Amino acid sequence: MQATILPQRWTPYVQAIFRIMLGLLFLQHGLSKLVGFPPMHLGDMPEGLKIAAGLIESVGGVLLIVGFATRPVAFVMSGFAATAYFMAHFPRGFFPALNGGDAAILFCFASLFLAASGAGAWALDNQAWRQVRNRDGWRESAPQKVTR
Repeated sequence: MQATILPQRWTPYVQAIFRIMLGLLFLQHGLSKLVGFPPMHLGDMPEGLKIAAGLIESVGGVLLIVGFATRPVAFVMSGFAATAYFMAHFPRGFFPALNGGDAAILFCFASLFLAASGAGAWALDNQAWRQVRNRDGWRESAPQKVTR
């Protein structure tokens, strides 16, 4: 018997809410870099790096929100957040609470979790996979025969 607080049937929906919120947070950071809203202190970030990071965060955020290519996008966003931590925060000190990098670490591991667990409910990934499966005549319960 598995002891859980929430019913297990809620898992895909909670996962979807997690994916959407993570995407919205990435989008917020990206738009802040690209258009200045919401206004955030970016320090002395070079303009080219600010545009590149803003595009990655904005596009990745939108893709996560709609749930398109969730696993690869989340994996890329995880690496992006880790790179941001080591470029911008780690040089300021070892401890994330003191160098301001705790959010970057959370973004990194939240994205890594999403890359491992998938999109959950309400994702375009689910609809696209269903169309491919139906088009090719696949059935979830029937094993595929291999012919040579």
